[in-house]
Amino acid sequence: MLNQLTISELTAKIASKEVSAREATQACLDRVAAVDDRVKAFISHKNEDALEQADLIDDAIADGATHAERPLLGVPIALKDLLSVKGHPLNCCSKILHEYVAPYDATAIERLKAAGAILFGRLNMDEFAMGSSTENSAFQTTRNPWDLDCIPGGSSGGSAAAVAADECVGSLGTDTGGSIRQPAAFCGVVGLKPTYGRISRYGLVAFASSLDQIGPFTKTVKDSATLLRVMSGADKRDSTCVPELVPDYRAALTGDVKGLKIGIAKEYMVEGLDSEVKDAVDAAVKQYESLGAEIVEVSLPHTSYAIATYYILATAEASSNLARFDGIRYGLRVDGDSPADLYKNTRGAGFGPEVKRRIILGTYALSSGYYDAYYLRAQKVRTLIRQDFEKAFEKVDAIVTPTTPTAAFKAGDKVSDPLQMYLCDVFTNPCSLAGIPGISIPCGLTSAKLPIGLQILAKPFGEETLLKVADAYERSTEHHKARAEL
Repeated sequence: MLNQLTISELTAKIASKEVSAREATQACLDRVAAVDDRVKAFISHKNEDALEQADLIDDAIADGATHAERPLLGVPIALKDLLSVKGHPLNCCSKILHEYVAPYDATAIERLKAAGAILFGRLNMDEFAMGSSTENSAFQTTRNPWDLDCIPGGSSGGSAAAVAADECVGSLGTDTGGSIRQPAAFCGVVGLKPTYGRISRYGLVAFASSLDQIGPFTKTVKDSATLLRVMSGADKRDSTCVPELVPDYRAALTGDVKGLKIGIAKEYMVEGLDSEVKDAVDAAVKQYESLGAEIVEVSLPHTSYAIATYYILATAEASSNLARFDGIRYGLRVDGDSPADLYKNTRGAGFGPEVKRRIILGTYALSSGYYDAYYLRAQKVRTLIRQDFEKAFEKVDAIVTPTTPTAAFKAGDKVSDPLQMYLCDVFTNPCSLAGIPGISIPCGLTSAKLPIGLQILAKPFGEETLLKVADAYERSTEHHKARAEL
C-alpha cells in the first residue's frame, strides 16, 4: 500500500517511475475514506484539488524534474488547521473564524510546494492549539488509531493520528508547549519541534508568539530530517526567524553515536511517571550505552517550575494575540446594541471554554498590579530554565527523557480537570521555554499495546546532533515499525 510507505520509500518509487504521484495521492485519499469516519483526523479535504496537484507533479517529472532538485516530488502531506494555504479554509478548529479563507501561503507551505509536496486536507486540533487531547476542537474529537477509545494527544492530535493511521505519508503540526512531541508519543510516530527561529512562523496563526514552532510528523527520523531541511531557513517576513545555516540533516544520519555524551536528567524521573514508561526509557538508555554512547547524569533544577511558568507566559501571549478576533475585521460577527456588545457577543459565541479560560488567565497576569508578580517573574524563571539547559549542554551532546508521564488516556478522562490536562506536558514544556529543539520517537509499547515516546533534546540549532542520536536508536530497534491496527 503506497500510503503506508515512508517519504524516502515513496520518493524512490516515484523517481524510478514505478508509481505516479497520482497513484500515491489516490492511495491516501482512499485510506481517508476507509478509516477517517472512526479516526476523525481530518476536518476537510478536497480530493479534486489533491489529484490536480498530483497530475501537475507527474507532468513535471515527465518534463525532467528530479528529486535532487525537488526532494518531495509527489509526497502527500496533510496540514494542521493553523497554517495558511491560499484559497483554502483556515479555521484553527474554532467557530470564531467561521468561513474564513486564507489569502496567502505560509512560508513553510511555499517551501513544501516548491519542493514538490502535494498538500491536502485540514487536520483536527485543539481550538487555537490550546489543549493536550484534541478534545477542545469546535468540530470533532480525534481518536487514537491504536485504541479508538483513547485520545491522540494535542494540540496536533489530528496531525499525529493521520500519520499513525497511514492517511498521509507525513503531516505538519505546531508545538507551543509540547503539541508535536506529546501526540507523536501517544500515536507512535516521530514528532520534531525545531529550535525557535529555525522555521518561519509567517502564515502561522499565533497562540503564543515566543513559543510557537512549526514541525513535522513522520514515520521515520530520516523523513523528519528531509522535511526539516525543506522548511528551514531565513525569512524576511518573520523577524524571529534566525538566518542560521541550514545543513544537510540527512548526511548526519550515520547510525554512529560512539563517543557522544547523552545526559539523563534526574528531575524527569518524578513521582507519577508510569512504570512502563520508565522501564522503556531505561531500556533506551541501555541501548545507547550498547551503541557506544557515554551516559552522564545532569541536573535541570528549575524543571519543576516549568508548568507554572509556561501557563503564565503562554496565556498572557494568547490574551494579546487573540484580541484581534473581535467580529470587526474577519470571521464570525454577532451584532449587539453597541461596539462593546458586538465584541462580547462575538467572542462569547465564537470561542470555546478552554480558549476563554486561557484568555482570562492571561489578561489577569498582564493586568495592572499583577504584571510584575506573575508575568515578569515568569520571564525571569524562563531565563533560569534556559540557563539550566545551557549548563547541561556544556557536559553532554544530547539529553534523553520520557516524552510523557503516561501513555494515551481515555477520551473524557481529563476534560473536567484542566490542571490534570496541563500536567500532560510536564516533560515537554521546559524545552519550549528554553527554545531548544526536541524530538519524540517510539521506544516501546505498554501492556495495553499503546505507544511510549522517548524525548531527545539538543542545544539551540543542534538539530543535526538531535537527529543523529534519534536515528541511531531507531536503526538499532524495531519500535518504529509497529503499526496501529484499525
